[in-house]
Amino acid sequence: MPEVAHLSVSPAEAGQKLLQFLERRLEGVPRPAIMRWIRTGQVRVDGGRRKPFDRVEAGQTVRVPPHRPGEIAPELPAPTGGLEIIYEDEEILAVAKPAGLPSHAGTGHADSVDARLKARFAGADFAPALAHRLDRDTSGLLLAAKTHTALRRLNELFRQGLAGKTYLAWVRGRWPHAGVTLLEDLLEKSGKPGQERVRAGSGKQALAEVAPLVVGEEESLLAVRLRTGRTHQIRVQLASRGHPVVGDPKYGQADPGGLRLHAWRLALPGLVLLCPPFWEGIRVVPEKVLGIALRAFPE
Repeated sequence: MPEVAHLSVSPAEAGQKLLQFLERRLEGVPRPAIMRWIRTGQVRVDGGRRKPFDRVEAGQTVRVPPHRPGEIAPELPAPTGGLEIIYEDEEILAVAKPAGLPSHAGTGHADSVDARLKARFAGADFAPALAHRLDRDTSGLLLAAKTHTALRRLNELFRQGLAGKTYLAWVRGRWPHAGVTLLEDLLEKSGKPGQERVRAGSGKQALAEVAPLVVGEEESLLAVRLRTGRTHQIRVQLASRGHPVVGDPKYGQADPGGLRLHAWRLALPGLVLLCPPFWEGIRVVPEKVLGIALRAFPE
């Protein structure tokens, strides 16, 4: 028979809301069940009742009622494949996300960067949590936090626009502008989750700077530094100007090589991370070209 569990809050978990703490520790137990336990007093923190959004501190003990997770929610298939970690310290890590792998699991796909991180760090007090996301078909840098405190700090940096993000994009046609060009649009999103489509002309402000790296008659390579973070922002802003990203089936035309959009550089206060593109075929980017991008967008 299942028994009462007593969970000790580690330093890496400190600062989470009680509901978040239990959702991470009791993976597979649905939120309504956890909320019911908290509301009816079956969950106790150091012997006392708490509300779902009260924060837990290191060293506290959380009592959880007897339960059988397997009977409450079916077990999801294990994620397949590994992850290339290109940077790691005591608080954060950076992953080189391949194109085609979602950032988070969703309807129709259990495998994701998030699921692979949880599998890789299954024994950790706080399994690394993604601080932002990339579209499924976009490759490149993804940051994850190894403690809840680090996650809150990264979320705040992204919210305030203090995390500089630069992408590389192969686009259709000859890019007509020399030097750095500011793209400014209003973008509006519509559609169900996972099926969103964005159009320019109304909605929220979207700002990005673009510098040409390689210019050809059929394709051009651009460095794009985001100033805002809207859904599909780069893809929509470039497509609306007649230069869709190569391989973009939603705003341009599909390509056998996939979407040629790569999260290349991420600049945080005191830390700059680079993830050289791992595209195959003719669209390889020489180091001297990446040097042009660094000079165009010094952080």
